[in-house]
Amino acid sequence: MQSPAFVASHTSSFRAKPGIICSLLLFFNYSFSQNVLSQDSSRLKTIQYGIVQNIKYSNPNKHRVWLITGINVAGYGSSLIILNNTWYKNYPHTSFHTFNDSKEWLQVDKVGHAWTAYTTGRLSTGMWRWAGLPQKKAAIIGGLSGAVYQTVIEFLDAHSSQWGWSWADIGANLFGSGLFISQELSWQEQRIQFKFSFHHKDYGEDQLNERADNLFGKSWYERMLKDYNAQTYWLSANLKSFFTESNLPEWLNVSVGYGADGLLGGFNNEWIDQLGNDITRYDIPRKRQFYLAPDIDFTKIKTRSKFLKTTFSFLNSFKCPAPALMIDSKGKMKAYVLYF
Repeated sequence: MQSPAFVASHTSSFRAKPGIICSLLLFFNYSFSQNVLSQDSSRLKTIQYGIVQNIKYSNPNKHRVWLITGINVAGYGSSLIILNNTWYKNYPHTSFHTFNDSKEWLQVDKVGHAWTAYTTGRLSTGMWRWAGLPQKKAAIIGGLSGAVYQTVIEFLDAHSSQWGWSWADIGANLFGSGLFISQELSWQEQRIQFKFSFHHKDYGEDQLNERADNLFGKSWYERMLKDYNAQTYWLSANLKSFFTESNLPEWLNVSVGYGADGLLGGFNNEWIDQLGNDITRYDIPRKRQFYLAPDIDFTKIKTRSKFLKTTFSFLNSFKCPAPALMIDSKGKMKAYVLYF
């Protein structure tokens, strides 16, 4: 029987792969929606948070609704086929079963699920608004798209011997979609935005760098998607939206972040190296990290440039590098002049 550490590390390295496809799909949907929106800018008033505001259509445009429906079906459907054919089919299929990974990676991967659901919802809603759907209807349909897509992936996991249905993943997906939808329905804007940041991490020892290469990959994009020690997720609140009578700049946000360090396995820091040796590194503490930092709401920066509006809306999915204060679960505090 394989040790829990081996199973966790092996499983997690593969479970990160759907994120690659989902990220590419997000970028495609985003690029399309922003391009078609900019081509019809005469009929729009503003674009904020990736959501089209004050569209003048009284009824949905049937041709656009069918176009957006086709793009979503083709995009999501083809990505699921690719997922199934590239690695799910290489492992035995089983009956529906669950896998409890709620304590894995100090829940950084679960926050990543929530961010993906939130970001998918934000960008998808922009597409449905372009098609002329009412704001509330577009928010509900678009906002649920990320959770639904990731739930389908959970079903694939549940019928594969290598993985299993994760209730923790489902909860994270629903939280991300719920955060987006609730703000759209309550405020008609995203006053609290869900953002992501990443930095390349050098593990300082040959043994640890080898472990990181095997576990998280060597390329920058693999590390960005899978290195839980180098990811930070942020809730970024726009101050002017809450204090409307203040003289604060419209673009100023304050953000709180969550990340982790010392994670060399899903549940603990032990593994088998390439020579078959049992490695235990309990001298490296597994720590939660909490951050406080200023941020920028790029969509609040006024510009007439369509290119800059598109760029700013895209950038709003990511935390702006800025000074930050960090405190970890071991009580250590550290200040950064510039944190990514």
